[in-house]
Amino acid sequence: MPLKFFHVNSRNPEAMEAELNGFLARHRVVTIDRRFVECGSDSFWSLCVDYLHGEPGTGATHGAPGRQERKVDYKELLTPVQFEAFAKLRDLRKQLAEQEAVPVYAIFTNEQLAEMVRQDAREVAALRKISGIGDAKVEKYAAAFLSLIKTFPVPVEG
Repeated sequence: MPLKFFHVNSRNPEAMEAELNGFLARHRVVTIDRRFVECGSDSFWSLCVDYLHGEPGTGATHGAPGRQERKVDYKELLTPVQFEAFAKLRDLRKQLAEQEAVPVYAIFTNEQLAEMVRQDAREVAALRKISGIGDAKVEKYAAAFLSLIKTFPVPVEG
């Protein structure tokens, strides 16, 4: 993945603001590493932006050849009760991603969250059956997500 570096002067951050915001709006950002470099009156913020090739929302290829972005409307695919649970899982994922300064999909993808809801995954074994969820994610995130899932009503068999 390509990297782009920015240095933002602490005395005049506005000078770099438009360039940085423009770059972020035009690219699909994976991570941003921010460091404050203390140099007295010449102190600055150093930012390293890790991003994917292609424009966001254009269907451009990002990494895997031939892979196209596709928008999935989970509100149409899930029942209203399932979608409500899905939304709560997304909120938890967003909160954890912000705490760890990682993109939300680095924790779980929308498809994985939808599968948790569809399968009513209330145990670690159920999480492990979902494609892309391995030992590392189970170890790191299972407790938080399973705890939330267990607060959802048990689905009625129909």
